Amino acid sequence: MLSKKLEDAINKQINVELWSAYLYLSMSTHFSTKGLPGFANWFEKQFEEEQQHAMKFMNYMVAKGSKVELKPIDKVATSWESALSAFEDSLAHEKVVTANINNLVAIAREEKDYATDNVLQWFVSEQVEEEESVQGIIDALNLIGNQGHAIYMLDKELGQRTLESDPASAT
Repeated sequence: MLSKKLEDAINKQINVELWSAYLYLSMSTHFSTKGLPGFANWFEKQFEEEQQHAMKFMNYMVAKGSKVELKPIDKVATSWESALSAFEDSLAHEKVVTANINNLVAIAREEKDYATDNVLQWFVSEQVEEEESVQGIIDALNLIGNQGHAIYMLDKELGQRTLESDPASAT
């Protein structure tokens, strides 16, 4: 069983992951309405990935005999001025998630919960990937500016993104 402090913190993180999914779903629908199906696809895959993250946390809590408490999901934005602003919002949010994960690691270590610390290391690595991926798209968008043909090409590239099911989500 997890300590009460760690259980509460992980339940909070589950809400953050589900809020993240909701945000990325909103971004996906935004780009769908803007005629950018590749951008929409990229954010849809982010939506799915965040759901997997929430499930990974929930499955871990169940495995440890702890209670999962799902909380209401706060409202998210529904439109962005540009693709760049959406990805900048995404990066800012991922940095918050990274800080939250780091806080969970600190709590696990404080509680001397080595099993939880071990599980959290996957999330630490995942956040490095998340931030790097979004930063790469921001860099590309900064390079191409508002050039329609370049946006079109990036949209095609982002449309190729797929998401494999995470076998570890069944922890």
